[in-house]
This record gives sequence, C-alpha cells and structure tokens, in this order.
Amino acid sequence: MASGGRRRARWTTLAAGVLALALATAGCATADDAGSSRLTAATRSARATSPVTKLVVVMVENHSLAQMRSGMPWTFRQAKRFGYATDYHAIRHPSLPNYLAIAGGSTFGVTDDQPPADHPVSGRSVFGQALAAGRTATVYAEGMPGRCSPVDGGHRYAVRHNPWTYFVDERRGCRHHDRPMSSLAADAAAGDLPNAGMVVPNTCHDAHDCGLAVADRWMKHTLRTLRSGPDWSQGRLAIVVTADEDDRHSGNRVLTVVLHPGVRHVVVKDRLTHYSLTRLYDEVLGTPYLRKARHAPSMATAFGLTVGG
Repeated sequence: MASGGRRRARWTTLAAGVLALALATAGCATADDAGSSRLTAATRSARATSPVTKLVVVMVENHSLAQMRSGMPWTFRQAKRFGYATDYHAIRHPSLPNYLAIAGGSTFGVTDDQPPADHPVSGRSVFGQALAAGRTATVYAEGMPGRCSPVDGGHRYAVRHNPWTYFVDERRGCRHHDRPMSSLAADAAAGDLPNAGMVVPNTCHDAHDCGLAVADRWMKHTLRTLRSGPDWSQGRLAIVVTADEDDRHSGNRVLTVVLHPGVRHVVVKDRLTHYSLTRLYDEVLGTPYLRKARHAPSMATAFGLTVGG
C-alpha cells in the first residue's frame, strides 16, 4: 500500500476510535438529578407512555408560588425540567381545610386547625377509596409517634397536616397504612410505593417552622428517594409537590410541580385547585370522583399524563 493510503487508513481508524469513545462517553453520562439509569430510545418511549398507576403527593406549608420559586431553587429546577402550574390555588385558610380538600374533595365545613376529635369526617377519602378498590394507600408522616396518630407529638408531627386521621369510617385502614416515614426508602427501592400516597414532612422540613432553604434540601433528598426505584424508572409513578396554602398575601396561589418521566418542560397556565389534585388521585385509581373533584379541571389532561390501567 502507498504511504498516502496507509495515512488515510490510520486516520480512518483513529477517527472511528474517537467516535466510538465519544459515543461511549455520551452513553455513560446522565442528566442532572435524572433519578434513573441510561435508557435506550425504545425504553424511554415506553416509559414515557406507561400509564400512571401510582401517585405520591409531597407537601410544603404556607408559602406562595413566588416564595417557593425563589426560596426553593432546587425544587424549582425540577419544576422547569418536568412541569408546573402557574395558576394553581389552595382552597382557603388555614391548613387543615386544604389537606381535607386534597384527601376528600371537600373541606367538610372545617374552618380551623383542630384535631380529629373535634372534626370527625364521615365518608371516604382517596386513601380509603384506593383500599376499597383493591389498590394500595399509604401516608408517610415524618416524626409521627405511632401509626395514624390523632394528636400532635413525636418529632414536630402536626396531626392537622395528616388528613387521613380525620376520616372516622376509615380508622382501620388508617391504623395500618398511615405510618411514620421510616419505610419510604425501602418501599421506593422495592417498587412498593402505593397507588395513593402522601408524604407529610415534619413542621421544620415543610417550611412551617423553618426556612425554605431547609425545605428545599429535604425535598431534594425525598424526591431522589422516591425516584430511586422501579416505580419511577418504569413510568408507573407520578409525583406532585404542592403547598397547602400561601402566606395569605398572594391570592392563595401556590407552586405545584408534577414530576413524571414522560413530562418534560411543561408549564400549565390553566386554573387548577386542590380539587384538581383530588381528581388526579381518582383518575390514577380509576375510581369515582370524590365530591368537588367531579367538576374540577383535570391535572392529567393539563400535564398530558396517561393514567390508570
């Protein structure tokens, strides 16, 4: 072979090697906070279109959309990466009516933050409805001194932030499935997250008693935990982050984030409320709409989620 041919062959071999190295390096890279391993195009497409059969809601306390956007930078990066709503409203003040609205599709006439002994609620919650339909439900309450605790205590546990404890017809299910947060990591890793779930931080980590920076760090750890297992990687799990109410100065408009592998860079400008979140639970479960959820705008439609199945 002539010297020119040998040079061309060497360059061809070198170029092929560089290209192979570049492709291998790109294949090993992962996106920031992706929460999952490298996927083929076919797997990514299948995951994105998998129906959502599990919904976990993670709560923040008493901060508006603007406050959360500026004070929780990591959380808002997730909002921009996945999806968030700009016109999502809590129902009223104070905290408890909003938690009841999410869990039951109604405030049940409650206008204060008194414990379950003062506000026994009859009828079904989204959690009880899940169990009745043969699905699973769990509330993970951080710092709670015992399962389904109806009083404050433990480590910064506030019963007013744990709505299932108020539903008197579901006490048996609550005592079994409303539990401290210590089991969350194992459930996520094993693919055993519930069909209807809620994560209730203690009153420091939810930004009620501590700053938003503390809540943001806690949220980073918690969302990474939720996204560590097969429920997330296989597209079964959607996660919603929202606040119970604002600081009483912003029209009760709060930041609400929807995370799912198939949701990318979605900004929803339609008006949504906590009753829309109740409706999303119902749609994921494939169960009848609870109370005011029937007429609430659909979050599944707004964010392009395929639900049920």
